[in-house]
Order: sequence, then C-alpha cells, then structure tokens
Amino acid sequence: MASQQAAPTATKSNDLSFARVVLSFRKWWRDDVMGTVDQPAVIEKRRAECVMSGRYMFMTAMSGGIAVLGLLLSSPAVVIGAMLLSPLMDPIMGLGFALAIGDYKWLRKSAKSLAWGSLMAIGLCALIVFLSPIQDITSEIASRTRPNLFDLLVAVFSALAGAYAMIRGREGTIVGVAIATALMPPLAVVGFGLATGNWTVFWGASLLYITNLMAIALIAALMARIYGFRTRLSDKQTQFQNFAIIAVFIALAVPLGFSLRQIAWEANSARQVRAELIANFGSSARLSQPEINFDGDPIQVSAFVWTTELKPEAEIKAEESLARAIGQKVDIDLKQFLVRDEKSAEQAQIISAQEQEEAAASQRADALADRLALMAGVENDEVIIDRQRRRAMVRAVELEGAPLVTYYNLERRIAATEPEWRVELIPPAKPLPTIEFADGELSEAGTKALALIAWSAGRVGAPVILSGPDAAVEVAQKELAEQGLPLVATQRGRGPNVTAEWGSIGQ
Repeated sequence: MASQQAAPTATKSNDLSFARVVLSFRKWWRDDVMGTVDQPAVIEKRRAECVMSGRYMFMTAMSGGIAVLGLLLSSPAVVIGAMLLSPLMDPIMGLGFALAIGDYKWLRKSAKSLAWGSLMAIGLCALIVFLSPIQDITSEIASRTRPNLFDLLVAVFSALAGAYAMIRGREGTIVGVAIATALMPPLAVVGFGLATGNWTVFWGASLLYITNLMAIALIAALMARIYGFRTRLSDKQTQFQNFAIIAVFIALAVPLGFSLRQIAWEANSARQVRAELIANFGSSARLSQPEINFDGDPIQVSAFVWTTELKPEAEIKAEESLARAIGQKVDIDLKQFLVRDEKSAEQAQIISAQEQEEAAASQRADALADRLALMAGVENDEVIIDRQRRRAMVRAVELEGAPLVTYYNLERRIAATEPEWRVELIPPAKPLPTIEFADGELSEAGTKALALIAWSAGRVGAPVILSGPDAAVEVAQKELAEQGLPLVATQRGRGPNVTAEWGSIGQ
C-alpha cells in the first residue's frame, strides 16, 4: 500500500522538477537572450537595406553575369567571385523578418526588390549565354538543375547564420556569401536554360532557386520569432493584410514541401540502391559509393565492387529488386574486381577512396590558387600553395582607390570558403586608419581600426608608428604588442584619437 502511494508522489516530483527546468530556461531565454536584442534597431536597419536601388539592381545583375560565365567555363573560382558581389541577402532576410512581425508593407517591398533583382540577373545571364559561342551543359550547370538534400542544407545553414548575425548585429560580407552560395548559381542556370531554350534546365534550376529562397526566408522568419520578434498590429494593418501574410507563408512552404518530398524519396532510394548492390555478394565484398542519376529514364546507377567471387547475374538481380522496391526502372553498371580475400577487398576499397580524396584535395588546392590569383590581381604562378601544411599566400597588387579594409575583407571571404587552409593575402602598404577614442576608451570604430592595423602589420611585416595622447597611445600600443607586432610609438600629439603610419623596416 505504501509503495502504491509513493509512486504517484515520485511522478509528481519529477513533473515539478521538469516544470522548474522549463520555467528557468524560459526566464533565461527571455531575460538574458531576447532581452539583449535591440529589436527596433534591427528592424529599422533591415527595412533600410531592403530598398530597391540602382546599386542593388546593378550588383545583382553583375553577380549573375559573373556566375553564368563561371558556370560556362566550369570555373568554381569565377562562380565564387559572383557570390562575393551578390546583394540578395538583404531582401531575402527582409522577407523573413517581415513574415515574423506581420508587416505587409515591408513584405511587399522585400518581395518586389527580390523579384526585380532576380529578373535583372536572369535577363543578363540569358543575354550573355545567347551571345556566347559556348552553350554546352557543363558539369557545373548540370549540378544546379534539381534540388537535393545537400543544396537544401546549404540554404538552411546559411539562413541560420545570416539571421543570427543580423539579429545580433554581426552581419557582414561573409554571411552574404554563404547565402549567395545557395542562390546565385541556380539563378544563373535559369538564365542559361532560358537562352538555350532548354526547359528541363530552366524549370529544374528555377525549382532549386525557389526551394533555396523559400528555405532561407522561412528559416529567417523562424529565427526572428525565436528571438522574440512578434506581430504588432497598427491602425493601418487590416485583417486582410494579416490573411495575405499567412497566404504568402503557405505559398512559400508549398514548393519547399514538394522539394522535401522528392529529396526524401531520393535519399531512401539511394540507401536501397546500396543495399541491393551489396546483397548479391558475400560479407567479404566491398562496394564503392554508387553514382546515381535520378533524372535518367531509367534511373542510371554505376558502382564498383571488390569481391572474392565474380557474379555475372548480380546486375540483373539488382535491377529487378530495385525496380520492385522504388517503383521505377533502373539501369545498373556494376564493375566487379576479383580479390583474394576480405582483407584485400578492404585494402582495395581504401586505396580507391584515398585516390579519390587526393584528387579532390588537389582540385580544391588548384581552385583556391585560382581564387587567390583572381582576387589579388596576379598570375596563378605567383600564388604560393603549400599542400602539406595547407597554407596559401599571395601578394596583392595595388588597387587604385581601395583602402586596406578591402584587402582584409577579400582575405576573409576566401578563407571562409576553405576553413581547413591558412590563407594569407599580403596587401600593399596603404595608409593606416585612425584609432578613435571616446571618453578615453576605445570606440567601436577604434577597435575595428586596431584589428585592421594588427592584420596589416602582420601581413606586411613592417613596424607601425603610433602618434597621439600618451594614455591613448599606451592603450593602442598594448593591444598591438600583445599580438607580437613591431611598434615605434611616439607618445605625443593632440586630440582624443591616435594616428598610425608605417615605419621603415630598419626603424
């Protein structure tokens, strides 16, 4: 009897403990996370950057033009260059935030900017392809003609990073590049399909572009809601406008839902393909990663298998089993390699995987060298690539009118595309920025200036001369000295700020 009474008591205690944890988390999230976000400032900034301007239209069109040229040439470096220019992040994020707060006017403005920018880019891409002597479907173009799981994940993670950065006031070019990665290549392929009259390419790339766009907008809206951005009705907002926003949300979700359904079917089919291919051989056999073309009719599958016993009927059996399992005809090209035993099969599989990885790594290194040469304005042979240490270095030519921060941003953008590499872009010794102080403390602009000076001095390898009030110079000198930079500090000067200039190497 006592044990029966104790059981409900224990359950109730557990429920109360869980409730306390939930309440504590909600309080922490409300006070320490949502409470630190300046929502009016975030919304005001997002509104201002969603305006359709001549600069926005021009940059979107140029980005599309560069992207389609990169796709025609099968040059990842040129495609990445297009992503660096793309301004599509602002209207897409505006679309998401407008959905989150229920602002119909802002939603319409963002959608208008996005639509006109996309049409401008598609038009220029189509014109370039129409006038180009090269109109072949390259591997870069073919890979952007249908949604897949990895494309969707790129869009989702880019949206998460972009929304978080904007809410926290840390947005920048790198986040924009991540979002453009999911949008500019398929947008350029839409123009290619239009110019060549290839409607399979046109509609496939359009679906990929719309799917990624919808995913980014919906994720941005979700992130904004999580951070406390809510609908605030005003006198001008009507119930009709609210219904219109809900309708837009549903319209965004429909193509995404269809794409997710297709992606899920393909992922499940890929698992079944691998299972059926290996099922015809013993446990000692080893299978390569199958290559599957779902666009073919029948579906095309190719793979290698290392086995201790050759089985000529394996292809036919696998084709019949897969046709029943996935409901479509399958054409399998299965190459069999005879090995002595299971250990030999494993070694052959490992060697094959290593060769593929080495080839892929070599291609990535070559592509990185191409991008660095393009950004630095030099020939490829002037880029130093250390494949073993994964280090890349290049000395940039001087760009007229470009300040030091331009080179700093270029290095960050390229480094973001290859996180496993150490990328160093050596800038010319351009004028250093002024280190600003406010009430004796480093201002936000001063902190950024210090970071830029530290980066520049580290790359150029020359000492820096600081001039200004004693206390301010001491603060700046301490910050830079902690990074091991050579300094010649002249602690004299007037005004609240510190100026910086290059010293000679022997100084």
